[in-house]
Amino acid sequence: MRTLKLGLPKGSLQEATVQLFARAGFTVYASARSYFPAIDDAEIECMLIRAQEMARYVADGVLDAGLTGVDWIAEHAAGDPNARGRLVPLADLVYAKQSFGKVRWVLAVPETSSYQRPADLEGATIATELVRATEAYFARLGVRVNVEFSWGATEVKPPTLADAIVEVTETGSSLRANRLRILDTVLESHTQLVANAAALEDEWKRGKLDCLALLLKSAIEAQGRVGLMLNVRRCDLDGVVSVLPALQRPTVSPLSDADWVAINTIVDERAVRDLIPRLKAARAQGIVEYPLNKIVM
Repeated sequence: MRTLKLGLPKGSLQEATVQLFARAGFTVYASARSYFPAIDDAEIECMLIRAQEMARYVADGVLDAGLTGVDWIAEHAAGDPNARGRLVPLADLVYAKQSFGKVRWVLAVPETSSYQRPADLEGATIATELVRATEAYFARLGVRVNVEFSWGATEVKPPTLADAIVEVTETGSSLRANRLRILDTVLESHTQLVANAAALEDEWKRGKLDCLALLLKSAIEAQGRVGLMLNVRRCDLDGVVSVLPALQRPTVSPLSDADWVAINTIVDERAVRDLIPRLKAARAQGIVEYPLNKIVM
């Protein structure tokens, strides 16, 4: 049997990735002691790899495809200019450890620092895990700095061990807790499914990866959305439809009673608590909210 070698990110994104695969229809069994999680698809072999290393292994063909951040792809490409040609993005999957949004790598300094803009850091020491991308950022600005690799706990390094840091953040809460302020955004990042260019020349692997990308993207599209079903008299239909947001347009179907119709639509989950009372006031009945796993656009 042919198999597709797929890298899954180990670390902070691991649990969120397993949950995403579950919504896409794949059950991944990840043991704390194993780097080879099982998946309920006999044609896929999974390996847990640090997101920081994923681009290198996919570019080198050790893995056929993998999920990693745009930030780590940029970091690898900064050290290997030919890597971009060997990496093919298949799907942008906007999810993170805590949210459904993008993350930012930001340049930050202590709240009491005299530095007010990136140019003020001429000759300064910057601590970060994202060394090459940070060097490229300052090179574009024409600012000479000393960029040092940080093994972790980066937020505690300024001002004693570094003048500033470049660190990833979703909400900024950790930076604020460590009394740091942001000077600039170095880059934005999100998770991406990337494939080895040579692997995509194989028709079977291409087909398998296209199906995987479709299912993962449909699971991402469903995040934060729910379905609504409700019944309404035809004479009240216009009033109900006028308060309904929809992914495109709501589906209106006749019922056995010719005076009534059923409405089915997709809405933002955060809007439901305000929407249901408005629908009820517009004379809708039998309102049902249901969860979504996938939306295929």
